[in-house]
Formats: sequence, C-alpha cells, structure tokens
Amino acid sequence: MLKIHNTLARDKQVFAPIEPGLVRMYVCGMTVYDYCHLGHARVLVVFDMVARWLRAAGYRVVYVRNITDIDDKIIKRAHENGVSIRALTDRYIAYMNEDAAALGVLPPDHEPRATEYVPDMLRMIVALQENGYAYVAANRDVCYSVRKFVGYGRLSGKSLEDLRAGERVDVAEGKDDPLDFVLWKHAKESEPDEAKWDSPWGRGRPGWHIECSAMSSKLLGTHFDIHGGGQDLQFPHHENEIAQSEGAQSEGAQKCGFVNYWMHNGFVRVDDEKMSKSLGNFFTIREVLKQYDAEVVRFFILRAHYRSQLNYSDAHLDDARGALTRLYTALKAVDPQPIEIDWNESHAAKFRAAMDDDFNTPEALAVLFELANEVNKTHSASMAGLLKALAGVLGLLERAPTEFLQAPSGEQAVGLDAAEIAARIAARAAAKKAGNYAEADRMRQNLLTAGIVLEDKPGGVTEWRRA
Repeated sequence: MLKIHNTLARDKQVFAPIEPGLVRMYVCGMTVYDYCHLGHARVLVVFDMVARWLRAAGYRVVYVRNITDIDDKIIKRAHENGVSIRALTDRYIAYMNEDAAALGVLPPDHEPRATEYVPDMLRMIVALQENGYAYVAANRDVCYSVRKFVGYGRLSGKSLEDLRAGERVDVAEGKDDPLDFVLWKHAKESEPDEAKWDSPWGRGRPGWHIECSAMSSKLLGTHFDIHGGGQDLQFPHHENEIAQSEGAQSEGAQKCGFVNYWMHNGFVRVDDEKMSKSLGNFFTIREVLKQYDAEVVRFFILRAHYRSQLNYSDAHLDDARGALTRLYTALKAVDPQPIEIDWNESHAAKFRAAMDDDFNTPEALAVLFELANEVNKTHSASMAGLLKALAGVLGLLERAPTEFLQAPSGEQAVGLDAAEIAARIAARAAAKKAGNYAEADRMRQNLLTAGIVLEDKPGGVTEWRRA
C-alpha cells in the first residue's frame, strides 16, 4: 500500500487516486533562459523516479512537466544576447532535454510551454475576476486579492498575519494589498512585441503563477492527484496556484479541491552550504557531467530520500561511483537471466515495501546491495536478473557492465583510451610470458596510477576497469 508524504497534510497518507488505476501528476518544470543546475537535476530525477514507480506498481500515469518560456529573466537574457525570445528558449529547452536524457530521465507525457496556453490563462483570469478574486491595479496589472481567498497559507503553514509582518514596501506598488500577486502584467513600451498578448485589460503577458494553474487544469482537469516540485516552490508559487485554481472554479470548488497530494523535494547544498552563485558554489548539470558519469549522478540523487537535503561534494560523488561500481561488478561476474519481477520474492517484496513508504529510495537501494552480495556468493543468474530488473525500476544498471566500468569520466576522459590500455595489457602479458614479473608488476602499477585497475582471470585473461 503506497503512502505519500502530503505537504498539505504534513503527514504520510495512503495514496488513493481519484480515478482507480489512473494517476494524474503535474510537476513544475524549468524556466528556460540558462543551463539547468543541480537543483533542476534533482527535480528531474526525483519525479522521474516517482512516475517510474507508479507505473511499476500498476498505475497508468499521465505525467505533465511544464516549461516556463516567458518571464522577466527570459526577456532580459534574449535582449542581452541579441536574439528572439523563441530562439533563446528553443536553445535552452534543447540543452535541458539533453541533460535530462543523460540522467536517464524519461520524457513526460506532456511538456507544455507557457506561451502555448495564454488563451487558457486569460480565461482563468476572467473567471477569477468574475468570482471576485481579481482586480485591475492602479498600474494596470491584474492582481489576485489574497485576503479574499479563505484558507490562503494552508499549504505553506503561513498565516496572513505572518506574511503581513514580513512584507516589503517595494513590492506593493499598484496593488490594493502588498500580499496580492500579479495575474497579468501590463505591457511596457520597452518590451518586445513577442512578449505581448492581447487581453481584456490591454496588451500584456501572464504572471508566473497563473501558467501552472491554467496548464494543469487544461491537461489534467480541475482536480487531480499529485502536484510536485522543489521545496522552494511551496511558497509562494504553489500556495498561489491553489488560490487561483480553486478561486476560478464554480461555487463550492473548495470542497472538491485542486490537488490531493502535494510533494516537494528537498534543497541541494554544496559542501553543507546553500548552493548559490554569490557563494561561488553553483554548478550546472553540464559542469558536473564533465567530472562524473551521468548514471553516477542519478545514483547519487536517488541515494538520498527525496524530501531530505542533498549535500553535493566530490567526496559524495566519488563514494556514489564506488557504490555503483560494486553493483555493476556483480552483474559483470554473472550474466543476468532476463526475468519478470515476482513481487512476492523476499528481496522484491522488501524493495516494494521501501518504495511504497513515500518512495524511500535509500532503503530500496540497500536491497540492491543485498542482491549484489547474493550474486557474488552464489553466482545465481536469476538473482543477477532480479538485481538488474529492480534497479531498472529506478533507471539504474541499464547498461552493459563493461560499458559502465570502462567508461571514462572527468580527468579520465583525456587519459588512456581503450586501444592504448589494450596495448599495455598485451605488453604486460608478454613480459609475464618471458618471466619478467618485476616489469609486469611495474606495468600494472603504472596503469593503476593512470586510473586503470587490472583483474587477472583464469586462463591468462586480463580484464580492466576505470578506478
């Protein structure tokens, strides 16, 4: 029985989809004006894992992950680069998809761009205005009146009094109340035409929060099962989504709700410090993949529970690489037998129990290491097959073991290539055949210094892997 920690309830709850056998899930995606960073990597991998497990558990899943392709940062970056907004966003969407594919992230079922759903946003804003939640501010922006929505703050646990005490005067310009947020931004003369749409309130563009409410309701309906994203989106973005989505529905909408289960993954820290450009510890996915194999990065992310903070460091990545190497080494020694997972088998049952406990991937990965130990002891092809099958549920161990073990990464990428290594192994074999064992040992040590581990097998065969 699957239990999910529901941010709204602040507790684990038994998962019961609105429609039996079907899960509708929406995850807030990227704002595409730059390369994706480690925080994005975690969102991509975590909710890919969630979708994979739901499907493995027998559910049909409709997974939506949006793209924000219009906002202030995008307009500014396009202007700085001297390109159109569409050219900029197309470029970074392509980079994002490359990064996601490298990390083993499967494409979502729908990946809507905000600019494609502006008419739906306009209809929702009109409904909010008709229902008394939206108004035209003094600066001609259309804003949401937060105090009119009963229950605002229930997702984040923030009261209106707390929010009022922490308000900033500079964000209050044009609004009836500093707590209100923008639904529609009135166009500025300086902004490009491609950032402007016609509306009942004049030319302009949507605010950030409204896009997810409009796209999720369009693709999944006004009431769906799971909404996910990073912890940083819990407030104000997701809080505002609830207010918008329920406020735009007909009378009594708050009784049927918007989303049943809210999921938020934890922050990424770097050497126990918050990741930020100002601290100089900000890493893009591409920078990390120059040093580490993409599957190692995926394994590292899944090794921590999705709700916990993830501490990035070279030591932790090195440890993850060593751990993943142990799993691949077990599969290299025994050819896995293709199997269909029997969830009643003890290891599989333990794996399932871990995943059903709020997607507890650390415990699920521990089962993989138990299986690897079993494979190393028994050389069982069926146990190797189960190891590979269960790992595959998490998007791991899907390569041939030799491909992973011999794949260069980081500094190794400019080191010895496979042909050069093979030549040195042949020279070492010749030295051993001639009885020059001291020279053979020296060659082994030289290869080890270069990051190549040799393994002498029966019959005079020598295999190798990257250290």
